Parts: sequence; C-alpha cells; structure tokens
Amino acid sequence: MSKKTPFYSIHENAGAKLVDFAGFQMPVQYAGIKTEHAAVREAVGIFDVSHMGEFYISGPEALDLIQKVTVNDASKLVEGKAQYTCMCYEDGGIVDDLIVYKLFDDAGYIAVVNASNIEKDLNWILDNNSFDAEVHDQSDDTCLLAVQGPKSIETLQNLTDLDLSDIGFYSYKTGRLAGIDNIAFSATGYTGEKGFELYFDKNTANPEKIWSAIMEAGEEFGIEPCGLGARDTLRLEMGYALYGNDITKNTHPLEARLGWITKFEKGHFIGKEVLQQKKEEGLKRQLVGFEVEGERNIPRQGYEIQNDAGEAIGEVTSGTMSITLGKGIGMGYVAKEYVAEGTNIQIAIRKKTATAKVTRPPFIKK
Repeated sequence: MSKKTPFYSIHENAGAKLVDFAGFQMPVQYAGIKTEHAAVREAVGIFDVSHMGEFYISGPEALDLIQKVTVNDASKLVEGKAQYTCMCYEDGGIVDDLIVYKLFDDAGYIAVVNASNIEKDLNWILDNNSFDAEVHDQSDDTCLLAVQGPKSIETLQNLTDLDLSDIGFYSYKTGRLAGIDNIAFSATGYTGEKGFELYFDKNTANPEKIWSAIMEAGEEFGIEPCGLGARDTLRLEMGYALYGNDITKNTHPLEARLGWITKFEKGHFIGKEVLQQKKEEGLKRQLVGFEVEGERNIPRQGYEIQNDAGEAIGEVTSGTMSITLGKGIGMGYVAKEYVAEGTNIQIAIRKKTATAKVTRPPFIKK
C-alpha cells in the first residue's frame, strides 16, 4: 500500500500525474515537465518532497555517531548550518547521500535521507550506534516543500518576517510563514537555483494552508507546482548525483566525484581504510558528465559507453534531453583513460552510436 504525503489531495485536485515512487504516491508532473522546468529556471516552482526521510540524532555522543557513519567532518558544523555528506559500507560502497543539520540550542542534529532508503539508512545508523546517542525517525511527521527559482526569495519574503536574503547557502533559520510558527527555512535544494527547503511538523502546522499561501504569494511570478520529472531534469543539468543511478552500494565517493566531502583527516569513519587504499592505488574509473551531439540523441540509464574503436568503456547512469540546452546530456562511469574534459566518447543508443563529449558539470552555468 503506497503512502501519501499531506499534500496528496492538492496534487490530485490539480490534475497531477501520480506515480508510485519510493513507496509513496507522488506527482511526476502537473502542467508538463518542460513548463515546470522552465518555471524553476526563470521564475519559481514548488515541489512536495515530503517523502524524504528525517532522523533526529541527539544525546551527549550524537556527534560521535554522525562522525562514524558519515564521510564528511560534522565537527565543523555550527548551529544553523547544514552539510552535504554520504554514508559508506565497510567496503567503501555508498549507503546513501544525505544532508546533516546542526540544530539550535544544543538540540542535536537532523539527518535528511533519500525516500527510497529510509528503512535501510535508519537500520544502518542504529546498527552502528554504540554511543550515548538517540536516533528518532521523524519522517512520517515531517513535511518538506522545496520552493526553487530566481523569484523564490521574493515569493516567500511576502509570507515571513525573517530576512531571507540573510540566510546563506547551506544555512537555515526558523521562523513564521503565513502566520504559522516553527517553519525551518533551509537555503538548500536540488535544482541549482536560489531557493529554500521548508521543514515543518504536519501535526503543528497546516500543510494545505502553507501550500496555498505559497502558491498565492508566487502567483505574480508565475509559480508552477512541479513534480519528480522536472526535479530530475533540473538536477541533471547541474550534474547532481542521484542515489540508485549515479551512486549506489557498488560505487564509492572518490570515483563518484565526491572526494571533496570525504575527509580523511578526521578520525575513523566506516569505509575510511578501504577508501584510503583506493585513493593510493588510483581510480580505475570515474563518474563524468557528457553532452551528446545531434538533436534527437537522448542518453538513458544503462546505455553502453564506448570509445571510438567501439570498445565498451562504461555505462550511462543518468541521461535526459536538457530542456535548457536542447541537447542530450548525461552522466556515467568511464575508464580512467577517458575522464579528461573534451574527450570524445560514443553512446550506444539502440542500434546506433552517437558521439558525445566529456563535459564537467554543471552543464548550465549559473
């Protein structure tokens, strides 16, 4: 039985195309992916992402637990700040990528995880909790809306006394929105645009009232409700990894271009020794971005990547037609000899191949 977010009736009444995703009935599109994508790039869009998971981690040794299970250095976090990170298995494979927030008033941390991994991630953290730390799954009670686009600040500023322009990237503040208290405004998102992710408790806030207030405030800017389809095309234009496609238990952070969040200088974390060894040995393959030549050549997950001699050198992990650029773009793992920017590769699209060029994401420059 699929779950429903508190915004389900809104999606249904708006005529959204609903699909089963990560155990939830979620909107894949409303007016259409192109319309929604363009709204976020040019004005403002709103996404229901309440299917994501939220774990509250508290207690005297909460930081010790987070440091053990994540690769980034959470000791650098101060109250009101967030950090992108990932968790690894002992062999260096990725459990999930996530965002960790440090709460105000020494209240601990929140880990925000991917919807499809909630149960797996929770069990992984609990299994490794040998510390004086408590872990509470608040996923079912937490609503999450993403308001994204160049006009997102102006849209939300009409509804709050907080100075939203004062909230730096990967920072958050808590305040009132549309007369409702205890809304967390997080300057994060998955689109590459300015915007906020709004967290609130469905039991103390009126989810439908908040959605309606944001839609009304954004009406003058042409706000569009957006589904998972536009979320995917937007994130891919930025080269953001998607768990299950670009990162999995069979990939590790260094080859997935996540070396920048892997902090070997901190103390022990799960997978550290194996990752250090892989770093010393040198990478055999790497996740790269690429742009495809030809208007109708659209790369898809699972397509083979070849060199000019027709030999297999990798596989596409994510691919789409870039709505902004009007050409096929994608990401995939290729052998280390082919990772340099500008390298020609071939994408096997059905019974033919299309030439592509290795391109360092983001594909669109902001």
